[in-house]
Amino acid sequence: MKKALTALMLAAAALMVNAGTNTASAATPKDMFVMATLLDEFTTLDPGEIYELVPEEYVANTYDRLVRVDLKDPSKFNGDVAESWSVSPDGLTFTFKIRPGLKFHSGNPLTADDVAWSIQRTALLDKGAAAVLAGIGLTKANALQNVKKIDDTTVSVTTDQRYAPTFVLNVLGSWPASVVDRKLAESHAKNNDYGNDWLKTNEAGSGAYKLVKWTANDSIVLQRFEGYRIPLAMKRIVLRHVTEAASQRLMIQNGDIDVARDLSPDDLDTLSKSGVIKATAVPQATLMYLGLNNKNPNLAKPEVWEAMKWLIDYQGIQKNVIRTTYKVHEAFLPEGFLGALNENPYHQDVAKAKALLAKAGLANGFTVKMDVRNDYPYSEIAQAVQANLALANIKVQLMPSDNKQTLGRYRARAHDIYIGEWSADYIDPHSNAQGFVWNPDNSDASSYKMLAWRNAWDIPQLTKDTNAALAESDTKKRAQMYEKMQREVLAKSPFVIMFQKVSQVAARPGVSGLEVGPINDLVSYRNIKKQ
Repeated sequence: MKKALTALMLAAAALMVNAGTNTASAATPKDMFVMATLLDEFTTLDPGEIYELVPEEYVANTYDRLVRVDLKDPSKFNGDVAESWSVSPDGLTFTFKIRPGLKFHSGNPLTADDVAWSIQRTALLDKGAAAVLAGIGLTKANALQNVKKIDDTTVSVTTDQRYAPTFVLNVLGSWPASVVDRKLAESHAKNNDYGNDWLKTNEAGSGAYKLVKWTANDSIVLQRFEGYRIPLAMKRIVLRHVTEAASQRLMIQNGDIDVARDLSPDDLDTLSKSGVIKATAVPQATLMYLGLNNKNPNLAKPEVWEAMKWLIDYQGIQKNVIRTTYKVHEAFLPEGFLGALNENPYHQDVAKAKALLAKAGLANGFTVKMDVRNDYPYSEIAQAVQANLALANIKVQLMPSDNKQTLGRYRARAHDIYIGEWSADYIDPHSNAQGFVWNPDNSDASSYKMLAWRNAWDIPQLTKDTNAALAESDTKKRAQMYEKMQREVLAKSPFVIMFQKVSQVAARPGVSGLEVGPINDLVSYRNIKKQ
């Protein structure tokens, strides 16, 4: 029966590959939810390794964690596998009581041992996701001592210093703290890899949905976990990799998909007016920016940083290219975060930019490469930026490729200019401050490879300021510290921050319950329903 069900699901997914070419309308089954999105970021399915946006969304729906942010009020938390928690008087130790009777997709019981081991595992793997846990002081060196199973239903986590409890819960409620089936993962371990190689293409969670099939750059098929603790209306979830907005439009028009996540502004307008879709706007904690690699001598000059900020036609790109899907935003904290600076001082001023380039000894401009993801709207924005920079004789050669390749070069500091997005890992200003203004070790061998490091920007003072803001317990003072740092980065940094994303979720009539939060890690499929 299981093989027959799997075959049916894969056949349904395969039929949708060519759905965009069909002319007849063919509604998806009532118990199957099909969504068009972008899946080219996936290089692994292991929650202890993932550090990309849509993969975080996948993990959020296949794995549980201790707590979850309340999507209706992100300042609050709901228990997930934890039914309650407490904080020690010194603010260092968080103790969680685990719900009884929980099971993994494998049928194995979920216990405090799995919870503690899973958090330890992410730190010990020391891959991208470990950077999130390092935010509360959990590292490869201390995870075994600081994360403990007290008994079968109790786990304690001790931080390296006192933080605001909401910050710690945000970290422990994020995907790197996903609970992995220890027994199953260890049964597939090789060379003490904690099952990492096996989990690159498999799943060992207890979330609402379990993995049936992942086909790279094509599809992900999920099946309802019948043992989940709340009822689920959808038996199957199919995510389709559809790179072109025009293809997504055709598929949702034909009824071959239920939701499109990447429609163009024109398509959204047209389909909304015709009643084909209902579009919902959701502000995202995602910023579109240029990263200028300081290993390139021309891009290491502060005058060049500022010149580029004066060359971009932010309003023109927003109005003509991205319209309702992004808004102009130039500071490193997204609107809605504590201390966010909602000021946009830069606009296109070619004369000012040329004067700055002359001051840098580059009056005749220079040639440079820009890595860009070959999907909408990245290519379109990159082309507009290319034209803007050309006004001051900065000749940009676009280097399009899929996101795995662009990210690979970026993370290896092998780029000149990178155009892409940064999304917060959790709803706390430190997530973005750690990305943009924290670089404790600028060497190639650094273990802390955040955005400032990737662009070889050595910033000892801003790193100290970031650490100080994280430790500040007074909320008002903390907000002021972030405001000050944002003004510094606006004035002088190798980041040209341009836009904040506004997610437009386009759904067919009768489709409801897809919860999309401000970050991909806060997207839930649990309440999806179809009339």
